[in-house]
Amino acid sequence: MFSRSVLRSFTSDIRLTAPSSIASPFTQRACLHQTALLRSQQQPPQSSSTSSTSTPDSPLSAIPRAQSSIPDTQSQNTPQSQLRDDIPVEKQPLPPTFTSPVEVSKTLMEQLPHLAGQKPHYVVAELHARPFLLTEGDHVRLPFLMPKVKTGDILRFNRASAVGSRDFTLKGSPHVDERLFECRVRVVGVESEPLRIKEKTKRRQRHTKTAKSKHRYTIMRVMDVKVKSPEQLLKEGAVVVEDKGDSPQVETRS
Repeated sequence: MFSRSVLRSFTSDIRLTAPSSIASPFTQRACLHQTALLRSQQQPPQSSSTSSTSTPDSPLSAIPRAQSSIPDTQSQNTPQSQLRDDIPVEKQPLPPTFTSPVEVSKTLMEQLPHLAGQKPHYVVAELHARPFLLTEGDHVRLPFLMPKVKTGDILRFNRASAVGSRDFTLKGSPHVDERLFECRVRVVGVESEPLRIKEKTKRRQRHTKTAKSKHRYTIMRVMDVKVKSPEQLLKEGAVVVEDKGDSPQVETRS
């Protein structure tokens, strides 16, 4: 084994004979707080025009901005022909937007006046994959609390599997085109069930837990259920096409 003096001289010789390329990274090492200063010394100074364009006029914020619905803009987008006098302007429903007009077969155009002329109409509307048989004047109690709605709001059910009357029925495959009918409901209020208390116990334990539940449900009233006539469809820009195998037809109840 080497003595301490021999080892000390051996290590000093290694340090003296080490190349400068190996020792340079250690000598030029900088701390984290000095990196910004080094970069500013290496990069050329930018002009004041580029700095003014890069900095925003208003300070940035990390809080996302919520999109608030403005009733005035909604009423401006709605055509004046579709506005109703018995409903306030801020509660007018927005019209649906489509890229192409509705296509109606010749057979459906001939059978549609029989369905539109026979009232009252009913509709099998679907809401969250749950069917609701609705007619004008019915009160609907949803099995859940609908979010983001207030008392007095008017909603339109645009997904229906069937629309009909006493003797005629128009079935969809799987749904009827929403431009062929209208079903509007008004939010009446919110109901809550009685408070339910359930006791939960476990074996060989002297502690009893109680779970309380008090669910709330949205109540609606059906205002209007109607089927559009051929004249209304043609006025809205409907296109009459040839009959196809999968085209919807009005079925007569036997």
